Amino acid sequence: MVEKEMRLRFAPSPTGPFHIGGARSALFNWLLARKHGGKLVLRIEDTDLERSSKESEENIKAALRWLGMDWDEGPEVGGPYGPYYQTQRLDIYRQYTEQLLASGQAYHCYCTEEELETERQALLAKGETPRYGGRCRNLSEEEKAALEAAGRKPVVRFRVPEGQDIVFQDMVRETVRFESAGVGDFVIVKSDGIPVYNYAVVIDDMLMKITHVIRAEEHLSNTPRQWLLYKALGFEAPQFGHISLILGKDRSKMSKRHGATSVEQYRQLGYLPEAIVNFLALLGWAPPGEEELFTSQELIEKFSMDRVAKNPAVFDVDKLNYINACYLKKLTLAELTDLVLPHLVKAGYVPELLNEEQRAWVEQMVEALRDYISYGAEIVDHAGVFFQDEIDFENEDAHEILRDADVPPVMDLFKTKLLALETVDAPAIKALLKSITKELKLGGKKVFMPVRVALTGCMHGPELIHIVPLIGRERTLARMERMLAKI
Repeated sequence: MVEKEMRLRFAPSPTGPFHIGGARSALFNWLLARKHGGKLVLRIEDTDLERSSKESEENIKAALRWLGMDWDEGPEVGGPYGPYYQTQRLDIYRQYTEQLLASGQAYHCYCTEEELETERQALLAKGETPRYGGRCRNLSEEEKAALEAAGRKPVVRFRVPEGQDIVFQDMVRETVRFESAGVGDFVIVKSDGIPVYNYAVVIDDMLMKITHVIRAEEHLSNTPRQWLLYKALGFEAPQFGHISLILGKDRSKMSKRHGATSVEQYRQLGYLPEAIVNFLALLGWAPPGEEELFTSQELIEKFSMDRVAKNPAVFDVDKLNYINACYLKKLTLAELTDLVLPHLVKAGYVPELLNEEQRAWVEQMVEALRDYISYGAEIVDHAGVFFQDEIDFENEDAHEILRDADVPPVMDLFKTKLLALETVDAPAIKALLKSITKELKLGGKKVFMPVRVALTGCMHGPELIHIVPLIGRERTLARMERMLAKI
């Protein structure tokens, strides 16, 4: 027997920036498709006419491409089961709606929003789960005609079978069980003829021969409705896998108050796509062994749904920064400079167009700061030491260092030796500092720390052998004079 080809889909709604949670869902589908030699379908669920936009769609596609996730069928690549936009499939949905109406498995409902809200509040007051009570379930043709004559536009509701157990095997949550009594007849087509999500997705997945649906846990409550529709339409339901929610570090649902939430924001902040992919894979999936850094190819080889956890995944930005920093270390100096340059330009530190000499200087600065940054934009937090000559003490401890009795001879000797240097470069500054410790018979900290504070106002930061050559002799001496005058 020939095994059926694994077919997965990622079906975003283009209604805003591409959320990091959506990227994680896309990644799990992509990894599974690539691992098993299957197909990944990209489908645009654009039936929310008011909120959907071409801009959001392009943002999603650009983000997927940036993350290295390609698709085998869908927009731009085509395929045998298109169209891949729901708004272009309305005739297809209409055929199935007519089929359900003709068989009595669906019916027209003329209830107004006000009537439905009154019913909802009454159920809530009794402590019951809100659901449609079935007022329009058995309307006669005369009653329908009267309601239509009164100007009411009907929706189409699915007639939920009574007393039915809805049971399916979930790849993450194992056996999942619902009762049809708790579902209530639900809308499948709105009064404007546009199908709702739960209806369109079933028809699309069936006609596109989707075999596995990997999606966020928040869709679990949609599954009983979809399962019932699969049965009513005579389709075989795909295998579902509901992956955990993503929470912020405070264990609440991830939102803007936890920081950046869209893929585009992370790209603009100067994160590397391979680091984002690596981090997203670890949100809810436990790799075998202790290793946490993987290439996309290694993730494909190691990924499996049986190691996906039921528990919520915590979006730990510190861990993301650690992973991204590991990837930054692999970049050449030229690549890292290209990554941080837009942020230096935006901060007003360097011009947009650099000549050869300016580029060489910036590369030296980036090398000095390499170990202090975990993403591109972070360089701005550390670069000020090379550009801002009007500095002050970061705290009282730094101020106190320059009050030490050993400071005046250290500063005098440093100035004398700096003025005497023919070339101000890293080896020369290293030798200069070493000679001061010898001549004054002081420990390294007694020399390095006051010089650092006099130059930067801070007790920590890039090495002096990088700072002095980059800001130059004149600026170094001027800074020291200004800081010492504050004592």
